Amino acid sequence: MKDYSASPVEAFKSAWGNRRLIGVLTKREILGRYQGSMFGLLWSLFNPILVLGIYTFVFSVVFKARWNGGGDSKAEFALVLFAGLIVFNLFSEIVSRAPSLVLSNANYVKKVIFPLEVLSIVSLGVAVFHSLVSLLVWMAFYSIFITRPPLTIFLVPLILMPIVFISLGASWLLSSLGVFFRDVSQVIGVTITMLLFMSPVFFPVSALPEGYQTLLYFNPLTLSIEFMREVMVQGQLPDFEKFGFYFFESLVFSMIGFAWFQRTRKGFADVL
Repeated sequence: MKDYSASPVEAFKSAWGNRRLIGVLTKREILGRYQGSMFGLLWSLFNPILVLGIYTFVFSVVFKARWNGGGDSKAEFALVLFAGLIVFNLFSEIVSRAPSLVLSNANYVKKVIFPLEVLSIVSLGVAVFHSLVSLLVWMAFYSIFITRPPLTIFLVPLILMPIVFISLGASWLLSSLGVFFRDVSQVIGVTITMLLFMSPVFFPVSALPEGYQTLLYFNPLTLSIEFMREVMVQGQLPDFEKFGFYFFESLVFSMIGFAWFQRTRKGFADVL
């Protein structure tokens, strides 16, 4: 049976060597998701607007929530909220699909020449597409209701890199576990819901007592959400030292997930 390299170099080689395949599969996944619907790709634009509207109404109108004791501007609250949701939705879209990723592509498993590891990268590509659409929606709303977005918004691709690596590593890990343990998808569904309310999406970290603030930083989403709001809303540069450590840790986690996937993939065919 073929041995699969778990080297970090192999992950980058596979991504680059199969870039055309990844592009084709990503495009097919995006178009296939909306195929047959009346509005087609426009749903990728409608969905974030609808979600933003619902969350804004519930938290700023029903619960009278304000950001750091700010004013009554519902538009400002919505934009701050949306910046955090972009990070969370990127992570949740990739991770929620991960346990069934290999299972739903079982026909590829016994094809020795098919690089199964790219399935997670394709899932990432689809999530990045939706995040890009959400970012464009955010910029449009910010320009209409506030003013021109700050120049620091050009740092968003860099700021998203750690959560991209974390999500990719989690996808490799969970897609492998999902083959052997079918209950993983149920656990992940509950976990993602918990993370939504245990991440600073609907509230700033400073709103919590100091003891709980420390615990919140164990959440891998917290720093990404804070950095996103700094560059998108506040127009501030992130703490690059803190960001550097976060980036390195996310890269290590991603490579651990890849190594696990490569070491366990030989058993996929036996289970499926």
